[in-house]
Amino acid sequence: MKYLVDTNIWLELLLEQDRAEAVRSFLGRCAGPDLALTEFSLYSIGLVITRLGQKALFASFVEDLFIMAGVRRIILEAEHLIRIPDTMSRFQLDFDDAYQYVAAETHDLVLVSFDADFDRTARGRMTPEQALEHLAGG
Repeated sequence: MKYLVDTNIWLELLLEQDRAEAVRSFLGRCAGPDLALTEFSLYSIGLVITRLGQKALFASFVEDLFIMAGVRRIILEAEHLIRIPDTMSRFQLDFDDAYQYVAAETHDLVLVSFDADFDRTARGRMTPEQALEHLAGG
């Protein structure tokens, strides 16, 4: 199974928030090429981290993910971008969630997120804990 990891999952780990250990466990069980991150998420993470004065952390994050681990970086093409407004309307999602949803749908990835808004969608989402359980055969 291949996963699109939402912005909030990466930030949970990078900022060492409450569920960082669950995120660390999930990511540790997956090979880099089985994970994906959208360009939109990358920029959002960069904005948050650098606003917190963590410029070196952002550079390290990019190196660890893309250079060392081989995580896939997804950029939506124009023919996919035009589906975002309809996706927003169909599932009552904001722009960033609709972007993630279209990316997951386009690349047939399981969306891993803490955002319950994805539960309203046809594809749904998994939390890191649910993905870990699935990886364990549960």
